[in-house]
Amino acid sequence: MKGALETPAEPPAPAKAGPAPRPSAVTARDLARATATRRRRSASLKLWAGAVCTLLVVVPVALAQVLPLPGAGDQDLSRRRLAPLTDGHLFGTDQLGRDVLSRVLHGGQVSLSIGVLAVVVSGLIGIVAGAAAGYYGRWVDAVVSRLLEAQMSLPLLMMLLLVVALFGPSVTVITCVIAIAQWPEVARLTRSLVLVEREKPYVAAAQVLGLPRIAILARHIIPNIVRQASLVVLLLLAQAVLLESALSYLGAGPQRPFATWGRIISDGQDYITTSWWLVTLPGLVIVLLVVGVNLLGDGLRDRTRRRATEGSR
Repeated sequence: MKGALETPAEPPAPAKAGPAPRPSAVTARDLARATATRRRRSASLKLWAGAVCTLLVVVPVALAQVLPLPGAGDQDLSRRRLAPLTDGHLFGTDQLGRDVLSRVLHGGQVSLSIGVLAVVVSGLIGIVAGAAAGYYGRWVDAVVSRLLEAQMSLPLLMMLLLVVALFGPSVTVITCVIAIAQWPEVARLTRSLVLVEREKPYVAAAQVLGLPRIAILARHIIPNIVRQASLVVLLLLAQAVLLESALSYLGAGPQRPFATWGRIISDGQDYITTSWWLVTLPGLVIVLLVVGVNLLGDGLRDRTRRRATEGSR
């Protein structure tokens, strides 16, 4: 038969395999190292840039009393509104012939003093309240949480203006007002950190040894979270300076003879079209400080996170 005479079909020849792919020289470990290196460089760049910007403002402000500058209140009506770099006035003069650079540096002493004191007080209040809420829980956590929610629901600047109007625009009042306005941010972070720390084995071991709860919180938990909480306090310094400058600009800051940054800008705003340096240069000093503090805080935070990640490995 026809089917019997046909020869069986030969199977198709296997396709020729190409050359085996060569293994990549870049491994997953190399990629991880590259990412870590990039993050490390970014953190270092932020630290250096933030430190330089901050020191460019803080160092001259701290040395304002010893620098060869005219007095902040010395007036010379014959030298009114001189442009910058004129007759030895680096930042020019204002509408009363006063040296703008001297006023900026001496005003920075007041603004920075208020900002530093405010963040120190707010940091202490926030760490204590947040640590108590996170560790003890129950009614302590409920009370602190309700206070946080109540304060954060209020308009910040309006609340500051109301308190200053009631108690007067003194340096002490403004420092306390800014500190009270900023403590919720520190308390929220501290509470979340303590909630994590209290579940760790060393806390259970301390409880087994019979240590009082307040001793465990003060001697063991808070020292472990204070570094991360202090980074938030550092970032709040820029906000404190901005709040003080805003209050001074609105006329609710420290009264004369204090020459704060906000008051300097407020005094020069009527001449902004003809004497731009009266507003622009003090504003640039504030911007330089705020950007420097934020970069410094971000760099420190990135470095802390990287060390924590490497330690967990």
